[in-house]
Amino acid sequence: MNYRKFGNTALTVSEIGFGAWAIGGGAMVGTTAIGWGDADDNTSIKAIHAALDAGINFFDTADIYGLGHSEKMIGNEIGNRSDIIIATKVGNVARNEQFTVDYSKEYILNACEASLKRLNREVIDYYQLHTARLAHLQNGECIEAMQQLQQQGKIRYWGLSLNTFEPNDDADFFMNNDLGNGFQLVLNIINQKALPLIKTASAKGYGIIARMPLQFGLLTGKFDEQVNFTDNDHRKNRLTKEVIDATLRATEPVWNLCSKYNCTKTQLALSYILSYEEVSTIIPGIRTPEQVKLNTDGLFKLDKADQQLIEELGTSSFIELMELIRKQG
Repeated sequence: MNYRKFGNTALTVSEIGFGAWAIGGGAMVGTTAIGWGDADDNTSIKAIHAALDAGINFFDTADIYGLGHSEKMIGNEIGNRSDIIIATKVGNVARNEQFTVDYSKEYILNACEASLKRLNREVIDYYQLHTARLAHLQNGECIEAMQQLQQQGKIRYWGLSLNTFEPNDDADFFMNNDLGNGFQLVLNIINQKALPLIKTASAKGYGIIARMPLQFGLLTGKFDEQVNFTDNDHRKNRLTKEVIDATLRATEPVWNLCSKYNCTKTQLALSYILSYEEVSTIIPGIRTPEQVKLNTDGLFKLDKADQQLIEELGTSSFIELMELIRKQG
């Protein structure tokens, strides 16, 4: 495992982190799926320890994942280990059988205490506003809460998990006001909206967490139009047959590179992101020991020409594909 500095902080993180959404299980809020289908806790425990054995030292979760279950799993297995970096998020809320958000100061302060207990931690290494938008940031309560938590020593660093499709305005507010220490953003072969942002943010000393590197599994090559997701899997309404078919067609020129590098689609997808030195860590979703291996073995740096080829597709044929994906939510 290789490691990178997380912006201007004192954190050094593994290039591949552990995305812990899926180990939260198939939680529902009313009729809305907020998980990845059922997860076996024993398998999740094995995955966490396989990740530790592989050198992964960065675990990313959120209080909404499994309605706290993901944090509890990490807390039970990792607890207060000082050599492991724990990141979690706040602001997405299940309330009265509805999925909503709450970025009030009072809520964030109380939610942090609850996360610390579930995580069995004395301090959260990196605390993130979970896709807070510009209006929430301008209101100021969420910023006051994060700064207070940092002053109290309950969090070491903090940042913002950015919107999937519109990351720029929220990030600009952060950077223009010298707020926080990092951004979590979507970056993958087909969603390259954040490419200009990572360069600007990195130059200003922000750490960069790249999420959704495999676009919910679309970029692994394991899905075709026949795939069926369970009702408690959020992908059921997102990865429609239309989306899968369009992705298969649009990405064909990219997958030709797998022969050149003698690699899997997953290895190519992750290696593409690692080719950007501004990225601190990538957090593929992991819930089995096998996925640990698939997401950490055989990674490499792409040739500049191949990186440029993918970027050119990002400004041409992938734009229509991303509009289709955006319509699905």
